[in-house]
Amino acid sequence: MLRKEQNDLLTQTGPGTPCGKLFRSYWLPALLAEELPENDCPPVRVKLLSERLLAFRDSGGRLGLIDEFCAHRGVSLWFGRNEENGLRCPYHGWKYDVTGQCIEVPSEPEESGYCRRIKLKSYPLIERGGVLWTYMGPPEQTPPLPEWEFAVVPDRQRFVSKRLQESNWLQAMEGGIDSSHVSFLHRGDLNSDPLFKGARGNQYNLADARPVFEVVESAGGLFIGARRNAEDDRYYWRITQWVMPSFTMIPPRGNHSVHGHFWIPIDDENCWTWSFDYHPIRNLTDAELAAMRDGKGIHVKCTPGTFRPLANKDNDYLIDRAAQKAGRSYSGVEGFGMQDASIQESMGPIVDRTKENLVSTDNGIIMARHRLLRSIKALADKGERPPGIDPAHQRVRSAAVVLSRDQAFKDAAREALMARPGVAPASV
Repeated sequence: MLRKEQNDLLTQTGPGTPCGKLFRSYWLPALLAEELPENDCPPVRVKLLSERLLAFRDSGGRLGLIDEFCAHRGVSLWFGRNEENGLRCPYHGWKYDVTGQCIEVPSEPEESGYCRRIKLKSYPLIERGGVLWTYMGPPEQTPPLPEWEFAVVPDRQRFVSKRLQESNWLQAMEGGIDSSHVSFLHRGDLNSDPLFKGARGNQYNLADARPVFEVVESAGGLFIGARRNAEDDRYYWRITQWVMPSFTMIPPRGNHSVHGHFWIPIDDENCWTWSFDYHPIRNLTDAELAAMRDGKGIHVKCTPGTFRPLANKDNDYLIDRAAQKAGRSYSGVEGFGMQDASIQESMGPIVDRTKENLVSTDNGIIMARHRLLRSIKALADKGERPPGIDPAHQRVRSAAVVLSRDQAFKDAAREALMARPGVAPASV
């Protein structure tokens, strides 16, 4: 468990907070590229790290992420007119470019130069892999562009979604690195979900509900190995990648795609859950893409026009008690993504970690907390840049392998844990 001050340190990410500064060291996913589909399209509200911002694409296709509110009298620029390479406030006509620079104040003489003295806060916004990424830290410390494998494969090999999660980022992320719950929470879906079924590894998950965890530090975060018994006196290993601060990659199953998440704080009580599927050496099939859009696998079906799940806390996640009692669904909630979200949101907006009773299967969570705390302190005290910024830390894969009992997974699966173009993922 954590002390209250440690829990506060890890869960508070607003401007000026130590953990907020940690997140501001990275390129963060901000929007799906499809949210700004064309030049001069309507602007989009964006809230990240407790800051209210506005994203838009101007007449020349340039992307901007600026303060949501006009510098004149605080009107939300979401109401603005996106026209002629700028966003014009509808109240008094003040106009801003993608850098937040005011370029026109109609009420003032042009020769006064007044508008040149007005500039809104802004952050860079770049497109890569179907995602619009932003960097919210000091400009002089801008890191290299993200090189996650899902973001650099051809478009047809990738699917990305996002959804609102009504909980703090940390309890969501901790669920992503806790693979022991798969044998319980998800057991009813492993052999039926079209994006998981048919894999031999599913049977190891279902047969052995007592995984042994071995956790090893990696350059960017952790290798979290969950070991289960397999046939012929061997072990089935599922090795999850956690890369700081909140990237997780889940081991694939059979010939299915590789998948994972980012958990990005909106504020201290809500986060964006980003979910990606990709295959390094083949296109995703039409059937796979249709299933992902339908909320199968790790993805979630949302209310049209929003990113809030159809199943949510206001309707008790559409829980089916009859299916739960009959054994068709272990939790009664449909879908991997919503099963995770329902459990994590049920803890409350910010779980009180001083009351926990942790066990050996929580070793990945324990070590992730320690690494985050160390990195926050090193950044605050020494200005030391945290792990996960270096693109080399991002060129990684998760892996599922069967090994003899005398093999250490970190050695035997070393190559499988690296992203290698043209090489299939290690899967069972």
